[in-house]
Amino acid sequence: MFDLTTPDGFIETRNNNKAVVLFEHVSAKFLGFKIDPKLLQFNLKSILAQLGLDAALDHVEIDFGLKKIRAHVEFIPRCPLGVELLAILEKGAYVGKLFAKDPDRLVLKPDYLVRMFERSDRHGHPLLSFKERFDLQVINGQLIGFIPLLEGKVLYKESIHGLLPTIAVALERKISLRHLLQLHQKRDSSLPRIVQENEILLVKTEPLYIRTVFARVKNELLPPGYIHTEASILEPTTRNSGDIYEFFGKSNQPLEQIPLEFYVLEPYKEYVFFSDRDKLQALLANDQNVFEAFKNAPGLKSNKAATFVVSSKQMQNLNAKDWIVKDYFIESIPTVEMSPSDSIMIQNYILNQPETYFLNRIDWEEFTSEGVLFCRHFPTYFLKRLFLSDRTKKQIKRLYFQFASRSSDQFFTHEDRTFMIDLYRLGIEIHWVDLVTKKCLQFIERLGRYTGMFVPKEHVQEFLKATFFGVYGSNLKGSDFEQELTLLLKGILEMRASCSHPLLNPTTQIALVTGGGPGVMEVGNRAAKSLGILSCANIVDFSLKTGGYVNEQAINTFIDAKMTYRIDKLVERQAEFYLDFPIFLEGGIGTDFEYSLEEVRRKVNSVPPYPVILFGSPHYWEMKITNRFTINLQSGTIKGSEWISNCFYVVENHKEAIEVYRRFFSDTLPIGPNFPPYEKGFVRGCDLSRTCDLGTT
Repeated sequence: MFDLTTPDGFIETRNNNKAVVLFEHVSAKFLGFKIDPKLLQFNLKSILAQLGLDAALDHVEIDFGLKKIRAHVEFIPRCPLGVELLAILEKGAYVGKLFAKDPDRLVLKPDYLVRMFERSDRHGHPLLSFKERFDLQVINGQLIGFIPLLEGKVLYKESIHGLLPTIAVALERKISLRHLLQLHQKRDSSLPRIVQENEILLVKTEPLYIRTVFARVKNELLPPGYIHTEASILEPTTRNSGDIYEFFGKSNQPLEQIPLEFYVLEPYKEYVFFSDRDKLQALLANDQNVFEAFKNAPGLKSNKAATFVVSSKQMQNLNAKDWIVKDYFIESIPTVEMSPSDSIMIQNYILNQPETYFLNRIDWEEFTSEGVLFCRHFPTYFLKRLFLSDRTKKQIKRLYFQFASRSSDQFFTHEDRTFMIDLYRLGIEIHWVDLVTKKCLQFIERLGRYTGMFVPKEHVQEFLKATFFGVYGSNLKGSDFEQELTLLLKGILEMRASCSHPLLNPTTQIALVTGGGPGVMEVGNRAAKSLGILSCANIVDFSLKTGGYVNEQAINTFIDAKMTYRIDKLVERQAEFYLDFPIFLEGGIGTDFEYSLEEVRRKVNSVPPYPVILFGSPHYWEMKITNRFTINLQSGTIKGSEWISNCFYVVENHKEAIEVYRRFFSDTLPIGPNFPPYEKGFVRGCDLSRTCDLGTT
């Protein structure tokens, strides 16, 4: 149903020409409940008007509580055939609808309709189509379309009289017989289109396909002497409407065209494309507008809430009533390990998600406009099937959320992240309305990595084109390295201007990734931020867990882009760093793990043999690395992989590190399986500098 119309009403009582028509089960959204009753029109069924019967609405009785409306209507025969039909019209016959002529819904400008020409719905059916584009004019501030008529007029065969009793019975049983009516009609193209007293003038046009608006015959713009019957509303519920019109009156002037005014549908049902919503896109481009939208979400932070926004007017007037809010016991949440016998619980869980309401209506084609989905929490992966259906994935253009989940606030599950990749690859933008950074961050996949981060919109292209450096190290130390690390990053930026390597040249960008915590991580993010380098972090939830011990790690405040992880997926988080050029500072067990992972990556060739910088004294790194490397070497357990040692460079200052990078980017660094290993498991940067001074490699 549409909010401008009621369901069909039936004759409840009748006294001669006057009747009470009852409309039941009227939607609470019907605008007739809100606007002046004088703006209501009784729209007679077209089949009745074509047979010469007209109607006039006297007044209505509205019962909002029971969602009923009684319309007091007078039936008016306009020709002898109409008199014959009225005589057999019985109580219970469904005779028409109420239409709300809301002036706020009038189409004012041609662009609204013009953009629909030559466009189709998801089934390939045209949204607005006519054999030739009809004339559109703005008259008295509103849009009028003039539909040209075919030659001649429509007459009835004598056999029509035998069909009338069948039509009367069909109206009582809500059976449409319009297609049968056409069998008793014929168009005589030689007859002039002139209306005479005591007759109905039936005229034809080419079929008008109109799915995006209601159209109404504008009697005020007809030639003098012509009046259209009350069956004057063209509904957007058929792909072949608006091809026959019924007039009465008296005139010697031939009728040439039909003037139509247009009423927009409710936003969800307009078939409007997101690309056409310039004002909505402009509102969404301002982060403050998005944050304000979420302030209107009712309920507590723990309550799941969602709304679907398809127009700028809707977003500007968003209030608590526009949101669907759900709450349920945390124990009812299913897990991915559940057995098929738990499918009922899973289905109930899905039905209790606020997003399900909108996803279902899109899938059922009740909602036809493209738009953006606002969710208080990132949607559960159990909704993946609904999100990725052929219909839904085309209509939801963006997803905005505030929290990763009810239970874990900022931290995503592994399933969440794979769900994000699926949505991203299907063209659904994902935006985190982040209360920490106070920005809207957009999820961007790292090319070829099947992982991604939430990035400020202004840095998206920078992120996509970036070469990724990264800093590993202790959350307990860091201040000793800040100056040297800052100078190193500054040197890389300077080197980029004159370098021609695919990973470092004037067209590439630089990004730096850390674990997002304090200590060395904060040093790295702060240094990057100070130099205008994109500062990123893969942040894990290190809140204390029963049975273990870890220093609580507050997230540092120098982060631009981020991804978050729950503690149970610590290994997956580490695997998703995908650094081009890792930099290690002093660290403990976590750093040892990260170091080992970088070793393994090079051994199995999941990353090329790019250099790894180890900042600090050679003695420190010798204690960390050499003994383990020597044992593996002597036992033969790294046979064939000894060369891994030439990928790790211990440097005591930024100059030595810059020299390593200078050689690598100029292809003069002896690194990889074609070059010899180093007995300590690493190369000293100062030794490399001396060989450079001697002019040897």
